[in-house]
Amino acid sequence: MRRVRKGLVADIAVFLGAAAFSVLSVDGVGASIGPVEQAVSAAACAALFLRRRWPVQLAVVLLVTGWFAHLVGGPTAVAVFTVAAYRPLRTTAWVAALAFAPLPLFVARGPDPDLPETGSATTFFVIMAGSIGWGLYVRSRRQLLASYAERGRRQAREEIAREMHDVLAHRLSLLSVHAGALEFHPRASPAEIERAAGVIRESAHQALDDLRGIIGVLREPAGSAAADGAGGRPQPTLADVPRLVEESRDAGMRIVLETDDDAVSAAAPAASGRTAYRIVQEGLTNARKHAPGAEVIVRLAGGPARGLTVEVSNPVPGAAAVVPAIPGAGQGLIGLTERASLAGGDLEHGRSGGDFRVRAWLPWAA
Repeated sequence: MRRVRKGLVADIAVFLGAAAFSVLSVDGVGASIGPVEQAVSAAACAALFLRRRWPVQLAVVLLVTGWFAHLVGGPTAVAVFTVAAYRPLRTTAWVAALAFAPLPLFVARGPDPDLPETGSATTFFVIMAGSIGWGLYVRSRRQLLASYAERGRRQAREEIAREMHDVLAHRLSLLSVHAGALEFHPRASPAEIERAAGVIRESAHQALDDLRGIIGVLREPAGSAAADGAGGRPQPTLADVPRLVEESRDAGMRIVLETDDDAVSAAAPAASGRTAYRIVQEGLTNARKHAPGAEVIVRLAGGPARGLTVEVSNPVPGAAAVVPAIPGAGQGLIGLTERASLAGGDLEHGRSGGDFRVRAWLPWAA
């Protein structure tokens, strides 16, 4: 309703502006204006209320009418502007060609600059050029703003996809490991079965909680606190990495956590700390998938003015190793590279000798 009201106000303003232009043009056309031409001018101004529905047809009719009536310049300029602003470039080119069709004949006739008709015709062509140029500017600006909005929506979707992958892949891989242990060790002691079942239940509950939080963000209106990341549960930081390591150790992983004093004593920037946490999380998830039972080394080093270095490495399984098939999306390392880049750092990954290594550097302002 508000949009309709705003459009009606704009149409009324355009109508009044075109009518005023026609009245002010009476003295400059250099010709007698009869009641018929006055009626045509009034009808042309009133026809501008149809410019949103039939902009091209209205522009063509007014341009042709302008060859015979002198007072439709204002409505014609508005109609041509509407075409240039809201219709494809090819359509705008055809309307522009019609608007400037009389120009070659006007120039070939050798107009007398002292005649009022010459000034009137020159003014008409200048107004047409200005209307088309202004319309094209409005069109390009609207398209630019739309592209910015679409880019923002796409980046938001990508960020949510990365978050969902990083969080759920970690939880579900823990669940898969313990479920697989129960499957391959049916004769485990009751205590071991109880412990594995407890971890499975806890991982499933945490995965559901994480999924509920992400879906809650998707359902929040744009611009709300939760949609902007201010609402919901707190985001992980660098200080949460030891807890993440302990959680994976409880799941049976062998992990060595190496940190220097600066990395654990100083508070890392929120963006870098969160990215470091996700890198370690994804590295542990990949190790669980591709090198179960292998020792994983997690290194954190750096501090203010030096930057934060995060490294996760694990041995590459031999050709004869039997690795349980834990499915994955294949997007984890791609998402980590994007995360590191967005945080102002860089990430590299690949084989180094007999190890697979993920190493990232993240900024840490002094």
